[in-house]
Amino acid sequence: MTIETNAGISQLKVQVTDHTPHYVIITSPEGGVATTSFSSSADCTSIWWSFWWWGKLVFLVLFLVVLGFCFFVWIGPYLMEKEVIPILNWETETFSKPVLAVIIFSSVVIFPSVFIPSTPSMWVAGLSFGYGLGFLLIICGVSIGVSLPYFIGSLFYHKIQAWLEKYPNKASIIRLAGEGDSYDQFRAVTLLRISPFPYAIFNYCAVATGVKYVPYLIGTLVGMVPEIFVAIYTGIMIRTLADASKEQRSLAPLQIVFTVCGFVITIVSTIIVTIYAKKRLSELQADDEQLLLLQ
Repeated sequence: MTIETNAGISQLKVQVTDHTPHYVIITSPEGGVATTSFSSSADCTSIWWSFWWWGKLVFLVLFLVVLGFCFFVWIGPYLMEKEVIPILNWETETFSKPVLAVIIFSSVVIFPSVFIPSTPSMWVAGLSFGYGLGFLLIICGVSIGVSLPYFIGSLFYHKIQAWLEKYPNKASIIRLAGEGDSYDQFRAVTLLRISPFPYAIFNYCAVATGVKYVPYLIGTLVGMVPEIFVAIYTGIMIRTLADASKEQRSLAPLQIVFTVCGFVITIVSTIIVTIYAKKRLSELQADDEQLLLLQ
């Protein structure tokens, strides 16, 4: 490794095994950073890494397609006959549609406050009411279900603040929700909802970050839309398989293809959006840490 100075520009030259100099840092006397040049080997590594990433993605998609096909052809009908159909028969014989709607709405409202997943209730909503009514039922319940912990958390504001200060590394992502203006808070809350962050914990901790209620609520509703549609689609898919099994008929090949592809596309889209949200959160966190260092 050698340092050369040419026309007032310092260059850090690194010699590698192929005897090709790699200029990795170039600075000017004023302290500015000039263009950094790399050898073609770095470009080749980047290209191969891109191919490897896309290869893994294609393999994942193919695996999900095969898994979905096996489920719809063999596993699904068995589960429908032994488990799902008896439950559906009990549900339709015991509860009317209005009563079932009240039960689903109440569970979506209460479960987040007591750290119980509300996804099964969303399945039942899709199974019983479809996309339109099911979505309205869930989104109204979610708006109340995430508001209760927010206001309950305000009663324990100082205790939650002490907990966040006790675990600064884990709390750094949560604190992004309370920074900036209303749009910044809305964006951070939306990304937190889409990312695989424990939403029940965030419900109670959000108020301690200083996030305002309106950005918190709107960001929550927007961020939970992918999860809600996946849950509703799952419920509709369960209903389709249950009806086919109950009537002792098999799904048509084209119907199986559309159902499997729709399920796979839904899951893959959710994964891609989740990865993007996680990446954006990391970038926001890095920017925030950089601003703290500059202060």
